Order: sequence, then structure tokens, then C-alpha cells
Amino acid sequence: MKTMALAAALAVVLLSGCGGSGSGGVAQSGNVAAPESAAIGPAREDADSTAKDATGGKTITSDVKVTAEERQIIYVASVTVRAREVTAAVERAKTIVTGAGGHLSKEESSAAERQEASATLEFKIPPARYQEVLTVLGRDLGKRLSMTQGTQDVTMEVADVNSRLKSAEGALASLRSLLGKAKTIGEVLQVEREIQNREAELESLQARQKELAAQVGMATVTLRLVGPAAEVLPPDDDPPGFLGGLAAGWRALVDFLKVVVTVVGVVLPWLLIVAPVVLLVIFLVRRGRTVRPATPAAPEETPAA
Repeated sequence: MKTMALAAALAVVLLSGCGGSGSGGVAQSGNVAAPESAAIGPAREDADSTAKDATGGKTITSDVKVTAEERQIIYVASVTVRAREVTAAVERAKTIVTGAGGHLSKEESSAAERQEASATLEFKIPPARYQEVLTVLGRDLGKRLSMTQGTQDVTMEVADVNSRLKSAEGALASLRSLLGKAKTIGEVLQVEREIQNREAELESLQARQKELAAQVGMATVTLRLVGPAAEVLPPDDDPPGFLGGLAAGWRALVDFLKVVVTVVGVVLPWLLIVAPVVLLVIFLVRRGRTVRPATPAAPEETPAA
């Protein structure tokens, strides 16, 4: 009987953990709210009208303020700026971001010449100062070449992760209490196996919660600084599939033709000098062959009589 009771308790914990807190709560509130509204609907209307008359046109819920849910938004932006001095622009960008409460999370720079130098910086900026800092970076560091911005609303995902995390913590606490009630080795192993699964799920949810909090808490801005003579490649926005392959093939053909034309342009001046010399040598060789006298043929021997 104890084994059956423990198995039943374990099944209840597993079902509650898998179902989460969202679906059960909705079903319960639906079952309770419908009969209540149907049964006391007229009485509630009478009570509201009485309260309205007694308070001078105000009902019980008149002073209740409905607050809007805070949205969880991820801000991401990328800006490319051509600067006269890349090194000085990098230091200036760090000063701007630090003054706004942000920080540098990643930095890459090239060791090219001064005119062709480049650097890529990734900043984390508070969302309240994100738009301001982005405008200043594109305006005060040099000539802005491009800027892209993107937002992602993760409010529902954050709420889902928080709900699942709470359910996983409750299920894990119930399993640990069941572990103390296990009597046989089989029961202990079964409960421990479920505890390990719940702990792995809990760690995954906690990691996702921290990642979302970090992305929402700080906007990400990628700044690329290039020198006056540095080449800036356009973004790769080709469509996938046949059209993308056709565009890539056309660009490859154009590049090949450019190489061929370049080679012809390099070789052509040499041909103008070398070709007459080669033609003159060929002409002299052929003329020497025609002027050379022919070798006399040997006399034929007459047969003896």
C-alpha cells in the first residue's frame, strides 16, 4: 500500500509539473466563474446601482486603476561610420557609451594602414538611452554610411519562462519531499531519476531567464568604423534559392570579365612592343629559307652492259 501511495503521489507531481501553472489555473477559474456570474448577476447589478446612488454616481470599481503590462523589448542596431581617424573615433565612441551608462562588450580592429584601418565595436546600452546614443554615434564620429535597427517583443516568452520556472521549482520541492518517504531501492532510484530530470529542466529555464533579462536590460549596438580609404562591402541580402544562386552567378561572371579585361589591359602595351619584333624575326627566317640555293641532286648510275 505504501508503494502504491508513493507511486500515486509521484504521478500527481509529474502531472502537475508537466501541465504547468497556466492551463490548470485557466480551467479552474473558468469552472468557478461561470456559475457565479450566472447565479448572482441580477443581485450584483442591484448592489452596484445602490452603491452608485449612495456614493453620488460612483460604483465600487470606479476608483480601480488598470495598469498596462510592461512590455519586454529587445533592441538591436548596427551602424557603419567612415571616420578620418579610426583610433580617435574608437576612443570617442567608448566615451559616449560610457557616459550613457553603457559598456563595451566586444572589440575587433584591423592592423591595416591609417587610411584603410577599421574597427568593430559591440556596445551594451540602457534602453532608455539607446536611441540617443545611436544618433550621436552616427552623427559625431564621421560620415554615417548605413544604419539598421531591429526590435523584438519577448513579453510572452518572458512570462512563459517565469511560469515554467515556478512550476519546475514546485515540482522539484515535491519530489525531494517524496524522496524521504521512499522505502525500497526501486522507489529511491525512480524518485532520484525524476529529480535529476527536473534539475536539468530547472537549470535550462534559469539560463534562458538570465539570457532574456540580459537582452532586455541592455540594448545591443554594433558600431563599425572604417578609414577614409577602407572598402565597405554591401550587406549580403540575396534571396535564398534559385534567385540567390542566379544573383551570385551573375556577380561571379562580372568579376571574371573584370579580371580578363584587367589582364588584357596589362598585356596590351607589351604586345605593341613585342609583336613587331616577333613578326620581323618570322619574316627574316622565311626569307632566308627561300633565298638559300637548292642542293644539286646526285648523278644517276648507268647499269653495266
